[in-house]
Amino acid sequence: MTVTPPPSRAATAVERASTALGRLRRGRLLHPAGRSFVGETVIWGTPGPPTGVALLDDPGRYRTTVRLSKGTPTPGSWPDVLGLAVRLHRDDGPPFDLLVSSSGAAPVLRNLPLPRRRFTGTYSTITWFRAGRRRLWLAALADPDAADLGRSLATVAAATRTDTPRLVLAVASAVGPWRLVGQVSLGAQLSAEQDAALAFDPTRNLPAELRLAGPLAWLRDQTYRGSRRARGATAQSGGSTATMV
Repeated sequence: MTVTPPPSRAATAVERASTALGRLRRGRLLHPAGRSFVGETVIWGTPGPPTGVALLDDPGRYRTTVRLSKGTPTPGSWPDVLGLAVRLHRDDGPPFDLLVSSSGAAPVLRNLPLPRRRFTGTYSTITWFRAGRRRLWLAALADPDAADLGRSLATVAAATRTDTPRLVLAVASAVGPWRLVGQVSLGAQLSAEQDAALAFDPTRNLPAELRLAGPLAWLRDQTYRGSRRARGATAQSGGSTATMV
């Protein structure tokens, strides 16, 4: 069941507080330390029953912007809640922004943001999506055959200079196993200026069939809205449309 948003006064208060904190921080309020990259996403299609989301069910290839980040952020290779943002650039509509956090792969753990050291691992949406009557979780999982991303943002960047790191996209129900639907590849690193200009909207930049649900959906919407306002960014700011070579 989708939780009804709170009264507009509460939403406005959260957005204003997020804007004020973002201005004090002079940058991103959430996951301020990160690295962004040119990428490519290949969707294989959904094995088994379709999800009802055409972007996941139908094979396709998308130009992509990828950002890996630390939540707090802690220094160097210290444990932190790690973040992965994937923007699929679509020729026939707005981008799809998928934001996931370090978590566990098991059903009970895919709802919890978990600190860890290594950037290679499981990232999940924490909260769920609605696709019609279906309740879906999305994730990016480690590719066992891909380059290791290491324990710091510096090692992530180094991995993209010598190899093409990959993560596997997956979808699951509340208690079901992950079903692999595609692959994200990381290419050249974007400049610090491009990273600073990049802004995501995980609640509105979604395929038409998909909507964010759960008790944290409205809070996430207002927090990201306030953070973007503090930086003078929009829901579709930045992102590289370059093609990987």
